[in-house]
Amino acid sequence: MAILVTRPAPDNEKTAAALKARGHDVLLSPMLRFEPVAFEDDGGIAFDAVILSSANAVRAIENHAARPRLMLLPVFAVGGHTAQVARDAGFTNITIADGDAISLRERILESAAAGKLKKKAALCYLAGADLTRDLGGELGTRGFTVVTHTAYRMIPVAGFSDAVSDAFRAGKIDAVMHYSRRSARAYVEAARTDGVEISALALPQCCISEAVAGVLREAGATQVTAARAPDEKALLAVVDRMVKASSA
Repeated sequence: MAILVTRPAPDNEKTAAALKARGHDVLLSPMLRFEPVAFEDDGGIAFDAVILSSANAVRAIENHAARPRLMLLPVFAVGGHTAQVARDAGFTNITIADGDAISLRERILESAAAGKLKKKAALCYLAGADLTRDLGGELGTRGFTVVTHTAYRMIPVAGFSDAVSDAFRAGKIDAVMHYSRRSARAYVEAARTDGVEISALALPQCCISEAVAGVLREAGATQVTAARAPDEKALLAVVDRMVKASSA
């Protein structure tokens, strides 16, 4: 029996290692595929800080002409994982939010209030193509100048591998881990496409947030639990609880 991880590569390998360390077998089935998006660097804007919406925002500028000057600036990272990827890439002055856009906005406002960031700072927001909220607009109403660059997109994967579909049919999956609303929707669509929807939705669904959990509940899943905080540590705790409960 295995835990199915729907998280995109390469972060799914980190999740797999954490699960194996807890004694779980693992199947990887990334439901979204990362693709960088070219954007024009307006070198005429003197940015005061960078906003990173995810670890993929860091990866998206790996070979971009803007990278050297952005690396010198303070960074506001959406969560701990994004901060670590940014640190590994060479960013040094990093403020970490609590894993969502609301806390990211609040960290920026707090920094401005504390005098660590200019109250009308120019911010370079490196974002994905599908935003859940208008962070740039919200900060704009507070006096900031925010330039939002779509730096990457996450493309839904059309279906499961034969190995994963076979595991559903054979009842060899204990639970499924979900990291975003879009990947959860891709999971449901893949299950329908591969004809394993009943099996896929009957399993315990472990979700990083209530917003993600809502997608699975709407699709008909009944064993759905959201993490208490939007981070991997809390999500792994959900997996442990749900697997223990289902095997009791």
